[in-house]
Amino acid sequence: MKLLYGTGNQAKLSAMKSRLEKFGIEIIGLCDLAAEGKSVPEVSENGNTPLENARLKALAYYEAFQLPVFSCDSGLYFDNVPDEIQPGVHVRNVNGKCLSDEEMLEYYIGLVKRYGNLIAQYRNAICFVMDENHIYESMDPCMASEKFILTDKPHSVIRKKGFPLDSISMNIKTNKYYYELSSDELERFAVEDGFLQFFENILI
Repeated sequence: MKLLYGTGNQAKLSAMKSRLEKFGIEIIGLCDLAAEGKSVPEVSENGNTPLENARLKALAYYEAFQLPVFSCDSGLYFDNVPDEIQPGVHVRNVNGKCLSDEEMLEYYIGLVKRYGNLIAQYRNAICFVMDENHIYESMDPCMASEKFILTDKPHSVIRKKGFPLDSISMNIKTNKYYYELSSDELERFAVEDGFLQFFENILI
């Protein structure tokens, strides 16, 4: 089975390929279709929630390519900032500008310096269009990340392209950067993989 993951982010594509490997599913991304000379439509992510944006993308890419496609979207939410500061679905877009990795780090480090270490959580959603009559979607709490800390001191060594905030994310229970946790520690603190559960419910 071949599924299109409606994303141009190579880091996200690689992570999802690893997640779904157990199902024997071939995952391709928008970059693969572009390399074949196909025109990838621009989708306005103007929804108010991660689920609305995931739905907009999945439906647009299905219409364009007539392939089973899923799209995901996330919102970043803080416990201790005013509502007008909440990133929500606009994690990378601030004041109408799409930020680069370095600009994201600068902006969020600025928020930490203003409000103190931020208690954060990603709330995630997915929409999967198998065909016109079979559309599945979810924003179940099991898809949300565990709560974590954003600090103003980036990790001194490791940076992952496409995931700039990882370098200032710390485990709330150990006060260690996630990059510094052992595989055993990561396993203990891992939340249920809601995306994997989502596909298990559909495909098995």
